[in-house]
This record gives sequence, structure tokens and C-alpha cells, in this order.
Amino acid sequence: MTQYLDFEKPLAEIEGKAEELRALARENDEMDVEKEAAALDRKAADLLKSLYGSLTPWRKCQVARHPERPHCKDYIEALFTDFTPLAGDRNFADDPAVMGGLARFDGQPVMVIGHEKGSDTKSRIERNFGMARPEGYRKAIRLMDLAHRFGLPVITLVDTPGAYPGRGAEERGQSEAIARSTEKCLELGVPLISIVIGEGGSGGAVAFAAANRVAMLEHSIYSVITPEGCASILWKDSEKMREAAEAMRLTAKDLKELDICDHIIPEPMGGAHRNKPETITAVGKAIAHLLAELAGMTPDEVRKARRAKYLSLGSKGLAA
Repeated sequence: MTQYLDFEKPLAEIEGKAEELRALARENDEMDVEKEAAALDRKAADLLKSLYGSLTPWRKCQVARHPERPHCKDYIEALFTDFTPLAGDRNFADDPAVMGGLARFDGQPVMVIGHEKGSDTKSRIERNFGMARPEGYRKAIRLMDLAHRFGLPVITLVDTPGAYPGRGAEERGQSEAIARSTEKCLELGVPLISIVIGEGGSGGAVAFAAANRVAMLEHSIYSVITPEGCASILWKDSEKMREAAEAMRLTAKDLKELDICDHIIPEPMGGAHRNKPETITAVGKAIAHLLAELAGMTPDEVRKARRAKYLSLGSKGLAA
């Protein structure tokens, strides 16, 4: 059963009525409701197109957080073969919020790492809703080191509201682990591709996304803080998250204009959650395209290109 967002309530009513008619017809073979149901389907399709054709930044945040969007695990299972998960940071523990390992993409050996939010109550609690602890970032560092040693491209799938801010995480060096992971991304001598598949929140996302190429799904977001957190700081009122989302320029379109995002991956009408296979296929095509762009580069060329990319950020604003 589809979970509808607040702004989709009119759509829920129309699609619900169409389903009710079809349910009645299934119970009574003599009823012919297909014409009325088809008319409702057309009305719903037009409304869906209207809603998603003019999403505000806050509504984009809601879509990016939709619990039915495909998650890291879905992409790994669909796009990669011979996936061998690797666990633990060789220091404290394994972090279920970060999954990663060796795999093949279109036959090419790669290292894939990503945030996993979980798909139901049990797995969301187990995965800590995609909020990584220090051991998660240290595991990512270990896997990136391994990829560097064997010359394997690294693909990261970013989907986190931010790093876990709990006491235990802070005691174990959360900020240091994030900084080290970001540093490792920047110094890698192999191509690093990052795909923001949902939320790209704060340093918890940057630690995976300081990449040669950053791609974002059309309705994903990437920002230094959540809109609610920004509103709490600036206005002392988390209910002003809509105004914060507008000001933060966190959508894929905004970030493409600022050169923070290199490529926008289109989503099906109504968001990734309405057609997971189509979304996953589009992400796979984007990964293949970005890997081809970086193929054949030497370790020094990879590092220099990545360094140039980040040193040039903000140059458009300075030129203006």
C-alpha cells in the first residue's frame, strides 16, 4: 500500500476511489466500473504530474525522505554482482548503518559503500536510520584503503540525515572519524563516484561524497544541515523548515547550478518510490557513464582532477 505524503492527500483520495471501484467490481462480476475507474486514473495522473512538476524545496525534502524509496541495499542487490560484504573497522565494532564490500559492476571489480536506512521498523532500528557512528566511517576508510591498494574504483551511495550525534559516538571520536573519511576520499588514487540517492545530510554525507563525480537523484537533497536544524538555529523555531529549505539551496537543480552536483539522474513521475526498477536502472546507467568518464586516468590525474574540482567551488559566486 502506497504511503502518501502530506501534499499528496488529494491524489490519495482519487486513487483510493479508483481502487474502491475496482474492489467492488471484483466482488460483483456484473458490475462494470472500468470506465469510471479509468477516468479517475487519468485525473490522478494529471494531478501527479501537476504536483511533481512544481515541487518546492521542502516538498523535495519530503520526497527524498520517503520510506519507500529504494535504499542502498536495493541498489547493491540489483546493480552489482558477486557482492562480498566486508564488516568492522578493526578497532571497535561493525556499524550496520554503513554497508560495503567488493563487487562487480558490469563485470568490472569495484568497491561499493553506502548508508543503509532499513526498510521496516526492525531494520531501521538496527541500521540506526542510516545515521553512522564513528566505526561506520572507519570501516569506510578501511574499505577505501583496500580499493586504493588494488586499484578498484569506489562507488558510494549516500542516504543519511547526518552522522549519529549520540554520546557514545562523540566519545569515540565522531568528528575525527568524519574528517578522516573525508580526507581519505580526497587522497584516493582511484576514481570515486558518489550518488546521492535520498538525503545527503551534513558531514555524515560529505565523508562519502568528496568524490571525483557527484550525481544526485532528481528529488534527492544535499545540505550542511537539515532544514529543521537550520530553522532551529536561525529562527529558534523548527517549524520554519520550509523557509530554511528555500534558503539553503539543497535541491539537485540548485546544486547543479553551483557545480556541487555534476549530474542529475531523472526519477519516474511521482518519485523513485513509485517505480523502483526504473529508478535503479537510471542510477546504473549514470554510474556506467561516470565510470567511463574517469577510465584510464592515472592515480595522480585522479587526485589532481578531484583537487581542482573542490578548489573551484564558489568561483561562480566570486565571478558574479
